[in-house]
Amino acid sequence: MSNPQDYRPSYIPTDPGVYRFLDDNNRVLYVGKAKNLRNRLSQYFQNVQALNPRIYAMVHTATHVKWTVVASEIEALSLEYAWIKEFEPQFNVVFRDNKSYPYLAISSKEDFPRAWITREKHRKGVHYFGPYVKVWAIRETLDNLIAAFPMRTCSQGVFSSSQRSGKACLYGYIDRCSAPCIGKISQEDHKELANEVVRFMNGDSSAIIAQKTQEMKKKAALEEYEQAARLRDTISALKHVNERNTVVLDRTIDADIFAIAHDELEASIQVFYVRAGRIRAQHGWITEGLSTDDPSQLLREALMHVYSDALYDDIHDTYEREESRSIDDYEHTPVHAIPKEIWLPHLPADEKELEEWISTKRGKQAHFYIPMRGNKAQLLRTVQANAIQVLQRYKIEKNSDITSRSQAIEELRDVLELSRAPLRIECFDISHTQGQQPVASMVVFDDGLPQKKHYRHFIVRSRNDEGTIDDTAAMDEVLRRRFSYLSTHVIDDVDTSTEESKKRNMSTDSDTASDNMSDQSFYQIPDLLIVDGGLPQVHAAMRVARDMNITIPIIGLAKRLEEVWVEGQDFPIIFPRSSPALRLLQYVRDESHRFAITFHRKKRSKNMVRSTLDNIEGLGQVKQKALIRHFGSLTQIKKATQEELQQVHGIGQSLATTIYAYFHEETPLNET
Repeated sequence: MSNPQDYRPSYIPTDPGVYRFLDDNNRVLYVGKAKNLRNRLSQYFQNVQALNPRIYAMVHTATHVKWTVVASEIEALSLEYAWIKEFEPQFNVVFRDNKSYPYLAISSKEDFPRAWITREKHRKGVHYFGPYVKVWAIRETLDNLIAAFPMRTCSQGVFSSSQRSGKACLYGYIDRCSAPCIGKISQEDHKELANEVVRFMNGDSSAIIAQKTQEMKKKAALEEYEQAARLRDTISALKHVNERNTVVLDRTIDADIFAIAHDELEASIQVFYVRAGRIRAQHGWITEGLSTDDPSQLLREALMHVYSDALYDDIHDTYEREESRSIDDYEHTPVHAIPKEIWLPHLPADEKELEEWISTKRGKQAHFYIPMRGNKAQLLRTVQANAIQVLQRYKIEKNSDITSRSQAIEELRDVLELSRAPLRIECFDISHTQGQQPVASMVVFDDGLPQKKHYRHFIVRSRNDEGTIDDTAAMDEVLRRRFSYLSTHVIDDVDTSTEESKKRNMSTDSDTASDNMSDQSFYQIPDLLIVDGGLPQVHAAMRVARDMNITIPIIGLAKRLEEVWVEGQDFPIIFPRSSPALRLLQYVRDESHRFAITFHRKKRSKNMVRSTLDNIEGLGQVKQKALIRHFGSLTQIKKATQEELQQVHGIGQSLATTIYAYFHEETPLNET
């Protein structure tokens, strides 16, 4: 049996997704979904003895774990179902309720079509949408659909009974059904209603929502507020259904979806294989030692690699794509057969020749396609997110390797001619938007690993004569505040303004500890200090160090050519692209940049919210805070209805109307 700690991942994202435990033969043992992959997967490794016997056996049989990130928990549910059905993992319960998964069915052959939820096999004359993993998901979908398209959902017995009695059921009286049983809608109009539902579920959602939106605006302009309010509710319901799922597409879609994430040294390539509208397989790899960083050339090499596989030569002639094929035929489409469509984030180099070559391999025409909107574009973004995640995980794992870290630290010591190995490294970065909301970050690496509890944020206060800020002045201020903590190295005649800077508060976020005078990490002397920038930033940092009698090696890392600048040298140091030292410097610099820009965006967003709300007449500071506390963000405040705004403490009907009108160009809809 394997030891779970031997294959426990060092980095797991916090995104929603689907994970797979595999054995040493790459057989899938277990498939699961998670709203937060890090939280969920950690449970398998933290307290193994507390796991139930089936899962305990699974984690000791598996040798590695993989995951795929998606946009939402609903997408994770659908992908989990698809892969359980595809791989039939031995440790999964095949059907959680001993039944097949439910579908939304809409009949088309009946005189009065109906919609219902079913688990039965497919029948002719019925449109099926799904499958849905959770029954609540399909019920919520159906509720939203009939709110927008009030077609019948009753059984034939109930329908016939209402026809005989001339009385509609409850749904007919509360406008959840158009009541064709008593003639409130004609047979032709009711069939058109059903056709609209089918078109919407087949992907024609944007056009229908746009049409309803135009109708709502016209009604509001004519002051027909009651009808406009109904249309508004219809649009809300349709958007909710439209956002339900982007992983499961139309069941006639077969496509290979490519995405690439890369930097100067490595590239991550991800391929999703969609068959019958579902993700049936996933393949990804890392390429090192790139011969080029041109995205179109990298994509060309990835396509050549995938479609040069001899497996395609063996089975492409068995792959026939005909419009008359049944759904069951699509279920057995070979995953590795070349499909007609190949979805790409952009066109590759030599696109015409490459497209012709792939078509020859397939035996019939294949096309490159760049999705620009809708569910297809969303799925491409999901593949891109996975490529980025894999590259980040690879770089973190490589930087965490003790051998690579040791090589990087020793190389830095030799090339920079340091007196001792740079075990503690600090890096500073400035972030602002055209001189506004300037902030700085300090990140700390110890023995080549990030020490997030030692990270710090600075709010930059200095300004030039124009009232803005430049990077060198900001770096000067931040380093003086940081060096003031190194009391054993500060000369006696440092002015009082430096001493007072010790008392300045430094903002932190959730993954840092609050700064205070007892923070011992601030009194540790770094072995190497890095500033993000070129020679001007290095000169500013060295000037501060000399003024405060601090002796620390200081270098600058310029982003454009990854040049390392050292004071007193006319030319920068250029590390080889495959250098472990350069990789470590890039990791430190990128982490500092991420930490700075995250805080800057948070600060800028908060200021924008307060600035926007200040423009609303009658909305003071107390009520602004109440709104932000209740809704969480300005975006949610903009989306809120008048009734939802009135739920906030201190917001009455009049003020809610004013707030709603401020964020909507149209006349606010008065509820009746």
